[in-house]
Amino acid sequence: MIDFMETLLENAPGWLERLRPALFITLGVTAASFVAASFLAIALEFARQSRFKPVRWATRAFIDFVRCVPILAILYLLYFGLPGVGIAFSSFVAGTIGLALVYSTYIAEVLRGGVLAIPRGQREAAIAAGFTPLMTFRHIVLPQALRVMAAPLLVTFISLLKDSSICALIAVNELMLTSKVIMSETFMPLHVFVLVGAIYFAVAWPMSLLARWIERRLARTGRSAAI
Repeated sequence: MIDFMETLLENAPGWLERLRPALFITLGVTAASFVAASFLAIALEFARQSRFKPVRWATRAFIDFVRCVPILAILYLLYFGLPGVGIAFSSFVAGTIGLALVYSTYIAEVLRGGVLAIPRGQREAAIAAGFTPLMTFRHIVLPQALRVMAAPLLVTFISLLKDSSICALIAVNELMLTSKVIMSETFMPLHVFVLVGAIYFAVAWPMSLLARWIERRLARTGRSAAI
């Protein structure tokens, strides 16, 4: 164990120099995917609440399909399949789109839970006051729902950060792909992947603590309101 730690500490500075740009790419893919997924989730939730049955059915079919297909299959379809019909994306863009499609379905469920937590009477009152459904959602429902959704959204972001490692399989030069290159050069897979795991932990753990803090604070606020 001592030899392992000595070797890791000896090589870590040089490896970190190579992993730092890869970390920014990982964070870039994660952030871009999360933003795109959030906008798509809002559109999905609106479509799911549509008064037109075909729109609701199509939305539910899309959500069920995306959830039942492995993320890797979607990434392969976007990166390797679409060029066959004349549509080509860079690995970064394909990874971002693929992750956004998958995670939009999860964020849509978070959004649905947040919306349902808002009393229906507020929405009805806003409509009666002349607000359109979009205005009601934007000005009445969403600001309140964000408080309820903050912790689940952070947890979803952490999951997305970890799943971004799958993008290594379509040549996105993120942490996992760079670590594999280093491993193939040094033949020290355990050392390299322990270091990479520590990097993921260092990024995700503070967000996990923040999510727990938000949950506790909302729980205390709820108890105070009940009193």
